[in-house]
Amino acid sequence: TSFSTPKKKKRDDGMREHVTGCARSEGYYKIDKKDKLKYLNNSRAFAEEPPADTQVRTRLPLAAGLRSEQRRLLSSFTGSCDSDLLKFNQLKFRKKKLKFCKSHIHDWGLFAMEPIAADEMVIEYVGQNIRQVIADMREKRYEDEGIGSSYMFRVDHDTIIDATKCGNFARFINHSCNPNCYAKVITVESQKKIVIYSKQHINVNEEITYDYKFPIEDVKIPCLCGSENCRGTLN
Repeated sequence: TSFSTPKKKKRDDGMREHVTGCARSEGYYKIDKKDKLKYLNNSRAFAEEPPADTQVRTRLPLAAGLRSEQRRLLSSFTGSCDSDLLKFNQLKFRKKKLKFCKSHIHDWGLFAMEPIAADEMVIEYVGQNIRQVIADMREKRYEDEGIGSSYMFRVDHDTIIDATKCGNFARFINHSCNPNCYAKVITVESQKKIVIYSKQHINVNEEITYDYKFPIEDVKIPCLCGSENCRGTLN
């Protein structure tokens, strides 16, 4: 004998009426296509049209945060440094498109992937700020480890930026006696930073270079820049 199971009724609010009183005890059952489309249409309409006050509340904190960040950076600059601040702020939120690959000057080099106008910030030289004593110890340790090149950039008499093991693409910039960029020390929030500026217009796929300005020493380091006015040595 077979007994016909009573159909599960629906309530007035559109929800299915459970015979046993519990949805978990009735297991899986299919939902009619009409009910499914009705539910999907309602949820889609709700998702596409959020309340107007919600949109305002979500946008205001973001805009206020950006304005406060800009005011905070502006307050750290005075006088002629205002232009540097604005450029550094732009460089922070919109980095230049750069790539590193094999260079005809030496080993790896940094190349532009977009046109760069003259007197623009190209990239910040990022690394660890260390003292002279630590720099001397690290330089010796790098030699013992077989690291041929150390990427240390002097900021002032007491501070050196070490990008040998903790840095960005700026450490791949090669030296040139006729460079298209130059390095400049700026102060942001009482902290000194090294930024690479463009001296002239830089084309796409052109290598970025600057003058290392090494101090004159007895042991010379050969220069391989190949420019017409090449000095022959880095120091």
